[in-house]
Amino acid sequence: MQWSGQRESGNVEDRRGMSGSRIALGGGLGTLVIFIIALLLGVNPQQLLEQVPNSPAADVRTERSANPEEGQLKKFVSVVLAKSEDTWQEIFRNNGRRYREPTLVLFTESVQSACGISGAAVGPFYCPADEKVYIDLAFYEELRRRFRAPGDFAQAYVIAHEVGHHVQKLMGISDRVEAMESRASEAEANQLSVRLELQADFFAGIFARYVKDQGLLDPGDIDEALQAASAVGDDNIQRQTTGYVVPDSFTHGTSEQRLRWFRKGYETGDIRQGDTFNVPNL
Repeated sequence: MQWSGQRESGNVEDRRGMSGSRIALGGGLGTLVIFIIALLLGVNPQQLLEQVPNSPAADVRTERSANPEEGQLKKFVSVVLAKSEDTWQEIFRNNGRRYREPTLVLFTESVQSACGISGAAVGPFYCPADEKVYIDLAFYEELRRRFRAPGDFAQAYVIAHEVGHHVQKLMGISDRVEAMESRASEAEANQLSVRLELQADFFAGIFARYVKDQGLLDPGDIDEALQAASAVGDDNIQRQTTGYVVPDSFTHGTSEQRLRWFRKGYETGDIRQGDTFNVPNL
Protein backbone atom coordinates (compact mmCIF):
# COMPACT_ATOMS: atom_id res chain seq x y z
CA MET A 1 0.00 0.00 0.00
CA GLN A 2 1.32 3.41 -0.94
CA TRP A 3 0.76 5.09 2.39
CA SER A 4 3.84 7.26 2.92
CA GLY A 5 2.94 10.96 2.92
CA GLN A 6 -0.80 10.29 3.26
CA ARG A 7 -2.94 11.93 5.94
CA GLU A 8 -2.73 10.43 9.42
CA SER A 9 -5.85 10.25 11.56
CA GLY A 10 -6.04 12.37 14.69
CA ASN A 11 -8.21 9.71 16.34
CA VAL A 12 -5.34 7.55 17.62
CA GLU A 13 -4.93 7.15 21.37
CA ASP A 14 -1.55 5.74 22.40
CA ARG A 15 -1.77 3.83 25.69
CA ARG A 16 1.25 1.63 25.16
CA GLY A 17 2.98 1.09 28.49
CA MET A 18 -0.19 2.03 30.39
CA SER A 19 -2.13 -1.19 29.85
CA GLY A 20 -4.95 -2.29 32.14
CA SER A 21 -4.73 -1.50 35.84
CA ARG A 22 -0.99 -0.75 35.69
CA ILE A 23 -1.83 2.91 35.13
CA ALA A 24 -2.46 3.39 38.84
CA LEU A 25 -0.22 0.70 40.27
CA GLY A 26 2.93 0.70 38.17
CA GLY A 27 4.47 3.89 39.57
CA GLY A 28 3.33 3.77 43.19
CA LEU A 29 1.70 6.63 45.06
CA GLY A 30 3.14 9.35 42.84
CA THR A 31 1.68 7.76 39.73
CA LEU A 32 -1.68 7.39 41.47
CA VAL A 33 -1.72 11.08 42.40
CA ILE A 34 -0.90 12.08 38.82
CA PHE A 35 -3.65 9.78 37.56
CA ILE A 36 -6.23 11.42 39.87
CA ILE A 37 -5.10 14.92 38.85
CA ALA A 38 -5.42 13.96 35.19
CA LEU A 39 -8.97 12.74 35.73
CA LEU A 40 -9.90 16.00 37.47
CA LEU A 41 -8.39 18.02 34.65
CA GLY A 42 -10.05 15.87 32.01
CA VAL A 43 -6.80 14.99 30.22
CA ASN A 44 -5.07 11.76 29.27
CA PRO A 45 -3.03 10.58 32.33
CA GLN A 46 -0.26 9.42 30.00
CA GLN A 47 0.34 13.00 28.86
CA LEU A 48 1.15 14.04 32.44
CA LEU A 49 3.14 10.91 33.26
CA GLU A 50 5.35 11.38 30.24
CA GLN A 51 6.39 14.80 31.57
CA VAL A 52 7.61 13.28 34.85
CA PRO A 53 11.32 12.30 34.77
CA ASN A 54 12.02 8.63 35.51
CA SER A 55 8.34 7.69 35.48
CA PRO A 56 7.42 4.32 33.89
CA ALA A 57 5.41 6.07 31.19
CA ALA A 58 8.28 8.39 30.33
CA ASP A 59 10.61 5.42 30.10
CA VAL A 60 8.19 3.60 27.81
CA ARG A 61 7.75 6.67 25.61
CA THR A 62 11.53 7.00 25.28
CA GLU A 63 11.84 3.32 24.43
CA ARG A 64 9.08 3.54 21.83
CA SER A 65 10.57 6.67 20.27
CA ALA A 66 13.87 4.85 19.91
CA ASN A 67 12.19 2.03 18.02
CA PRO A 68 11.93 3.18 14.37
CA GLU A 69 10.03 0.07 13.28
CA GLU A 70 7.29 0.57 15.86
CA GLY A 71 7.17 4.28 15.09
CA GLN A 72 6.59 3.51 11.42
CA LEU A 73 3.91 1.00 12.33
CA LYS A 74 2.07 3.60 14.37
CA LYS A 75 2.19 6.00 11.43
CA PHE A 76 0.93 3.25 9.14
CA VAL A 77 -2.11 2.36 11.25
CA SER A 78 -2.86 6.08 11.60
CA VAL A 79 -2.94 6.38 7.80
CA VAL A 80 -5.12 3.26 7.48
CA LEU A 81 -7.55 4.70 10.03
CA ALA A 82 -7.61 7.98 8.10
CA LYS A 83 -8.42 6.12 4.87
CA SER A 84 -11.22 4.27 6.63
CA GLU A 85 -12.58 7.63 7.82
CA ASP A 86 -12.55 8.94 4.26
CA THR A 87 -14.20 5.77 2.97
CA TRP A 88 -17.10 5.73 5.41
CA GLN A 89 -17.59 9.49 5.50
CA GLU A 90 -18.24 9.33 1.77
CA ILE A 91 -20.49 6.27 1.91
CA PHE A 92 -22.57 7.61 4.79
CA ARG A 93 -22.85 11.03 3.15
CA ASN A 94 -24.04 9.46 -0.10
CA ASN A 95 -26.73 7.68 1.88
CA GLY A 96 -27.88 10.78 3.73
CA ARG A 97 -26.26 9.86 7.02
CA ARG A 98 -23.44 11.21 9.20
CA TYR A 99 -20.43 9.05 10.01
CA ARG A 100 -19.09 9.30 13.55
CA GLU A 101 -15.40 8.45 13.56
CA PRO A 102 -14.09 5.81 15.99
CA THR A 103 -10.89 6.06 18.03
CA LEU A 104 -8.02 3.62 17.58
CA VAL A 105 -6.35 2.71 20.87
CA LEU A 106 -2.81 1.29 20.86
CA PHE A 107 -1.91 -0.76 23.92
CA THR A 108 0.53 -3.32 25.24
CA GLU A 109 -0.30 -6.55 27.07
CA SER A 110 -3.71 -5.53 28.45
CA VAL A 111 -6.13 -2.65 28.25
CA GLN A 112 -9.16 -1.23 30.03
CA SER A 113 -12.09 -0.47 27.73
CA ALA A 114 -15.77 0.15 28.35
CA CYS A 115 -16.16 -3.56 27.60
CA GLY A 116 -13.82 -4.54 30.48
CA ILE A 117 -10.14 -5.41 30.81
CA SER A 118 -8.81 -7.41 27.86
CA GLY A 119 -5.43 -9.03 27.32
CA ALA A 120 -3.44 -8.95 24.11
CA ALA A 121 -4.21 -12.66 23.64
CA VAL A 122 -7.74 -11.80 22.49
CA GLY A 123 -6.28 -9.98 19.49
CA PRO A 124 -7.57 -6.70 18.03
CA PHE A 125 -11.15 -5.91 18.99
CA TYR A 126 -13.87 -3.28 18.79
CA CYS A 127 -15.79 -2.15 21.87
CA PRO A 128 -19.23 -0.81 20.88
CA ALA A 129 -19.76 0.70 24.34
CA ASP A 130 -17.03 3.31 23.82
CA GLU A 131 -16.81 3.10 19.99
CA LYS A 132 -13.09 2.38 20.04
CA VAL A 133 -10.88 -0.11 18.19
CA TYR A 134 -8.13 -1.66 20.31
CA ILE A 135 -4.90 -3.25 19.05
CA ASP A 136 -1.57 -4.35 20.47
CA LEU A 137 0.81 -3.79 17.56
CA ALA A 138 2.62 -6.99 18.55
CA PHE A 139 -0.34 -8.81 16.97
CA TYR A 140 1.08 -8.02 13.56
CA GLU A 141 4.13 -10.15 14.30
CA GLU A 142 1.78 -12.99 15.26
CA LEU A 143 -0.16 -12.42 12.05
CA ARG A 144 3.04 -12.75 10.05
CA ARG A 145 4.63 -15.60 11.98
CA ARG A 146 1.80 -17.75 13.33
CA PHE A 147 -0.82 -17.11 10.65
CA ARG A 148 1.68 -16.71 7.79
CA ALA A 149 -0.05 -13.57 6.56
CA PRO A 150 2.69 -10.96 6.03
CA GLY A 151 2.42 -7.62 4.27
CA ASP A 152 1.15 -4.15 5.03
CA PHE A 153 -2.26 -4.71 3.47
CA ALA A 154 -2.78 -7.77 5.63
CA GLN A 155 -2.24 -5.36 8.52
CA ALA A 156 -4.61 -2.83 6.96
CA TYR A 157 -7.28 -5.55 6.66
CA VAL A 158 -7.18 -6.07 10.44
CA ILE A 159 -7.96 -2.40 11.12
CA ALA A 160 -10.58 -2.26 8.36
CA HIS A 161 -12.37 -5.31 9.77
CA GLU A 162 -12.61 -3.80 13.26
CA VAL A 163 -13.79 -0.48 11.81
CA GLY A 164 -16.40 -2.57 10.00
CA HIS A 165 -17.80 -3.44 13.43
CA HIS A 166 -18.02 0.28 14.17
CA VAL A 167 -20.01 0.75 10.98
CA GLN A 168 -22.37 -1.99 12.17
CA LYS A 169 -22.76 -0.14 15.47
CA LEU A 170 -23.67 3.12 13.74
CA MET A 171 -26.15 1.34 11.47
CA GLY A 172 -27.85 -0.33 14.46
CA ILE A 173 -26.90 -3.81 13.24
CA SER A 174 -24.79 -4.87 16.20
CA ASP A 175 -27.46 -3.79 18.69
CA ARG A 176 -30.11 -5.83 16.86
CA VAL A 177 -27.82 -8.85 16.75
CA GLU A 178 -27.06 -8.53 20.46
CA ALA A 179 -30.79 -8.49 21.22
CA MET A 180 -31.35 -11.60 19.08
CA GLU A 181 -28.40 -13.40 20.68
CA SER A 182 -29.88 -12.86 24.15
CA ARG A 183 -32.93 -14.91 23.11
CA ALA A 184 -31.09 -17.53 21.06
CA SER A 185 -29.58 -20.88 21.85
CA GLU A 186 -25.80 -21.18 21.90
CA ALA A 187 -25.73 -22.64 18.39
CA GLU A 188 -28.03 -19.89 17.08
CA ALA A 189 -25.98 -17.19 18.82
CA ASN A 190 -22.81 -18.57 17.24
CA GLN A 191 -24.42 -18.42 13.82
CA LEU A 192 -25.46 -14.79 14.38
CA SER A 193 -21.89 -13.99 15.42
CA VAL A 194 -20.57 -15.58 12.22
CA ARG A 195 -22.90 -13.44 10.12
CA LEU A 196 -21.82 -10.31 11.99
CA GLU A 197 -18.12 -11.10 11.46
CA LEU A 198 -18.54 -11.91 7.78
CA GLN A 199 -20.31 -8.61 7.24
CA ALA A 200 -17.35 -6.84 8.88
CA ASP A 201 -15.11 -8.68 6.39
CA PHE A 202 -17.36 -7.42 3.59
CA PHE A 203 -17.00 -3.86 4.89
CA ALA A 204 -13.22 -4.35 4.99
CA GLY A 205 -13.44 -5.27 1.32
CA ILE A 206 -15.30 -2.04 0.60
CA PHE A 207 -12.47 -0.16 2.30
CA ALA A 208 -9.97 -1.98 0.06
CA ARG A 209 -11.99 -0.96 -3.01
CA TYR A 210 -11.84 2.68 -1.91
CA VAL A 211 -8.05 2.50 -1.51
CA LYS A 212 -7.77 0.86 -4.93
CA ASP A 213 -9.87 3.59 -6.55
CA GLN A 214 -7.44 6.13 -5.10
CA GLY A 215 -4.60 4.35 -6.88
CA LEU A 216 -2.84 3.47 -3.62
CA LEU A 217 -2.71 -0.31 -3.90
CA ASP A 218 0.52 -2.08 -4.79
CA PRO A 219 0.61 -5.36 -6.74
CA GLY A 220 -0.12 -8.18 -4.32
CA ASP A 221 -1.93 -6.05 -1.73
CA ILE A 222 -5.30 -7.73 -2.22
CA ASP A 223 -3.66 -11.14 -2.07
CA GLU A 224 -2.17 -10.13 1.30
CA ALA A 225 -5.59 -9.16 2.63
CA LEU A 226 -7.19 -12.33 1.29
CA GLN A 227 -4.45 -14.41 2.92
CA ALA A 228 -5.08 -12.67 6.24
CA ALA A 229 -8.86 -13.17 6.00
CA SER A 230 -8.35 -16.84 5.20
CA ALA A 231 -5.75 -17.32 7.94
CA VAL A 232 -8.09 -16.21 10.74
CA GLY A 233 -10.98 -18.47 9.73
CA ASP A 234 -12.40 -20.54 12.59
CA ASP A 235 -11.61 -23.82 10.86
CA ASN A 236 -7.97 -22.85 10.28
CA ILE A 237 -7.47 -21.63 13.86
CA GLN A 238 -9.13 -24.71 15.37
CA ARG A 239 -7.07 -27.00 13.18
CA GLN A 240 -3.90 -25.24 14.34
CA THR A 241 -4.74 -25.21 18.03
CA THR A 242 -6.61 -28.49 18.58
CA GLY A 243 -6.01 -30.55 15.45
CA TYR A 244 -9.72 -30.87 14.69
CA VAL A 245 -12.67 -28.69 13.68
CA VAL A 246 -16.02 -28.16 15.45
CA PRO A 247 -18.30 -26.23 13.06
CA ASP A 248 -21.05 -25.63 15.64
CA SER A 249 -18.59 -23.62 17.73
CA PHE A 250 -17.64 -21.24 14.90
CA THR A 251 -18.11 -17.56 15.77
CA HIS A 252 -16.25 -15.84 12.91
CA GLY A 253 -16.71 -18.05 9.85
CA THR A 254 -14.55 -20.43 7.88
CA SER A 255 -11.47 -19.36 5.96
CA GLU A 256 -13.39 -19.75 2.70
CA GLN A 257 -16.31 -17.66 3.95
CA ARG A 258 -14.14 -14.85 5.27
CA LEU A 259 -12.12 -14.69 2.08
CA ARG A 260 -15.25 -14.77 -0.08
CA TRP A 261 -17.09 -11.98 1.75
CA PHE A 262 -14.03 -9.73 1.76
CA ARG A 263 -13.67 -10.32 -1.96
CA LYS A 264 -17.35 -9.53 -2.53
CA GLY A 265 -16.99 -6.18 -0.76
CA TYR A 266 -13.88 -5.39 -2.77
CA GLU A 267 -15.38 -6.36 -6.13
CA THR A 268 -18.79 -4.70 -5.70
CA GLY A 269 -17.91 -1.68 -3.56
CA ASP A 270 -21.65 -1.61 -2.83
CA ILE A 271 -22.74 -1.61 0.81
CA ARG A 272 -26.15 -2.95 -0.21
CA GLN A 273 -24.55 -6.24 -1.27
CA GLY A 274 -23.34 -7.02 2.24
CA ASP A 275 -26.50 -8.22 4.01
CA THR A 276 -25.13 -11.43 5.49
CA PHE A 277 -28.22 -11.84 7.65
CA ASN A 278 -30.65 -12.52 4.84
CA VAL A 279 -28.79 -15.03 2.69
CA PRO A 280 -29.52 -18.74 3.22
CA ASN A 281 -25.99 -19.93 2.46
CA LEU A 282 -23.04 -17.98 3.80
